[in-house]
Amino acid sequence: MDDKSIISPPPRKGRGAPSNAVPQRFNLQNREIDGDWLDERDMIGDDPSKLRTTVTTEFPKSIINYNKSPDLPFDRSINAYRGCEHGCIYCYARPTHAYHDLSPGLDFESKLFAKPNAAELLRQTLAKPNYQPANLAIGTNTDPYQPIEKRFRITRQILEVMLETLHPVVITTKSNRVVDDIDLLVRLAVQQLTAVTISVTTLDPGTARLLEPRAPSPPRRLEAVRKLSEAGIYVHVNIAPVVPGITDHEIEAIVAAAADCGAKSTSFIPMRLPHEVAPLFEQWLESHYPDRKSKVMSIVRQMRGGKRNDAEFHSRMRGQGPWAELIRTRLAIASRKAGLNRTKINLRTDLFRRPPMAGSQMELF
Repeated sequence: MDDKSIISPPPRKGRGAPSNAVPQRFNLQNREIDGDWLDERDMIGDDPSKLRTTVTTEFPKSIINYNKSPDLPFDRSINAYRGCEHGCIYCYARPTHAYHDLSPGLDFESKLFAKPNAAELLRQTLAKPNYQPANLAIGTNTDPYQPIEKRFRITRQILEVMLETLHPVVITTKSNRVVDDIDLLVRLAVQQLTAVTISVTTLDPGTARLLEPRAPSPPRRLEAVRKLSEAGIYVHVNIAPVVPGITDHEIEAIVAAAADCGAKSTSFIPMRLPHEVAPLFEQWLESHYPDRKSKVMSIVRQMRGGKRNDAEFHSRMRGQGPWAELIRTRLAIASRKAGLNRTKINLRTDLFRRPPMAGSQMELF
């Protein structure tokens, strides 16, 4: 689809994606409202000014996802939820909703799925005789501390299994709600079993409200960095993503703020626009920054080999060309001045205690 054919509807307050109307894969029908009041009611409820969030519980048969990606520092991860109410317009996980006949647009941030049996499935997996421990990543696809975690507490239950089995776990989030589990995280950290990455995209609350409408504000995230660090937990701040022409001027300020709050290290990821994310982001630009749209997309293409997205290993996380190199250089200089990236944490795997198999005699003890 040509960029000019993408119609940008007016922004919806409190949501990231302007609509569900994006080019779809897998024969998913276009979900743009056509003016029929029944269609509109089915999409957003009786009150057209509000888009209600729904949560469906699902009970998968397995919970650990394995990968062989050479540019990821882990080979296994858990996602307690599908979809994310934070509504970050740039989220590279949006296309996963298309696999379930849902739109990566508004559906991704309003039609959520929770996995209440995640902790029990995890315990069963760790109990298998052939399981070998390695860093388990939480929050690689959708945020483990999005608002529905307050209700379901699935992430907390997973951490309880990690503590029970002394299994290493790394958390990535852009929410200060991670502090709700600081009691568990401290106990894990004492034994060198956890580290927390907090994503900070911008320090400007106004920009954050547009980019990440339902994520906690930047000051709250930085306060979470401070609280976790003061509790002795290793905290990494990831400037992810760097949005060229929108947030790239803040790199040095974010690094300085992270250091002031006690973070030990920093990194960045240039914005990725896979599949349906690209047209959604262009709709968003047209709605909020129409004067910058051409400039932003030009820089994106310069960092992505002339395309809107680059799916190649390594370069997808680093970008390419002068713009990406400039960002890397700026981050390195700012981090060095702030005293960051001097140490790395290596989580322990030698403490792992295999839980008893369900129904075994060891459960009696």
